[in-house]
Amino acid sequence: MNGIVFDIRRFSIHDGDGIRSSVYLKGCPLRCQWCQNPEGQDGRPTLWHFPSKCIECGDCVAACPRGALSSRDKAAAPKGPKPDAGGFIRIDRARCDECGACVEACPTASLGFVGRPMSVEEVLDEVLADAVFYDVSGGGLTLSGGDPVAQPDFSLALLRAAKAKGLTTAIESCLYLSTAKLLEFLPVTDLFLADLKAVDPVLHNKGTGFDNALILRNLWELADAGARMKVRLPLIPGHTATRENVEAVAAFVRSLRGDIELELLNFNPLARDKYRIAGLTYALDGVSTRFSEEEMRRFRSWAGLS
Repeated sequence: MNGIVFDIRRFSIHDGDGIRSSVYLKGCPLRCQWCQNPEGQDGRPTLWHFPSKCIECGDCVAACPRGALSSRDKAAAPKGPKPDAGGFIRIDRARCDECGACVEACPTASLGFVGRPMSVEEVLDEVLADAVFYDVSGGGLTLSGGDPVAQPDFSLALLRAAKAKGLTTAIESCLYLSTAKLLEFLPVTDLFLADLKAVDPVLHNKGTGFDNALILRNLWELADAGARMKVRLPLIPGHTATRENVEAVAAFVRSLRGDIELELLNFNPLARDKYRIAGLTYALDGVSTRFSEEEMRRFRSWAGLS
């Protein structure tokens, strides 16, 4: 069985216990306006342009059989270090069929596909290369993305194989999956890192494009089943970072059965460069700073964490 993987990050310490390898799978059921990994939303390998590698030769434009690539007028190029806002090459996503002709023509690998098919065995071989660090730290494998529930059968197969090798396992997910399928993850997942953006369905739909009824039901089901779980609330300016939302999410987490931890995640503005490279619109482009420690203390107070 193959899955589409777009990154494997070694020595991760924020995605579960100990030192871990985080495997990032393509595809996500939500469309959060503040997504930190927009390259992981589409479940297929996708073409990306990396301006910092581009020598502006134009070979890719000439090679494209569908006329999906165009180059910026050099005379109009903004001054300053690369990468600039968008780069030299423009990709018309409506025309591009991702045939790869431009990738082959590019002499500097400034064009490439994000995401590649990998088998369970191939992924596990990479993960097990750091087994000694898992042993001494209590770490293991974490599936992230995108979202691992977008490739549920591959994720389950990978988790089963990891457990068979004695690894601890975790998934980072929005839990937007049929409850019956999600419960299949219980025997092979030691920790669920569940992202919960909002309890109010209108607010959730506004920020992610989807209702949250299934997510809330799945949180209840996992808690009732005794799953070890940490709920994460991303604090997004103008969206989730309000007293009303923080208090509502904290109250919901307290209502779950068991000792469920709530973690507040500070806003990370670094994703905006990814959107520029991909030619995508970033809803939070004007927000460039994280919340201060004083502001984070206030959020924690609202959540009853201090």
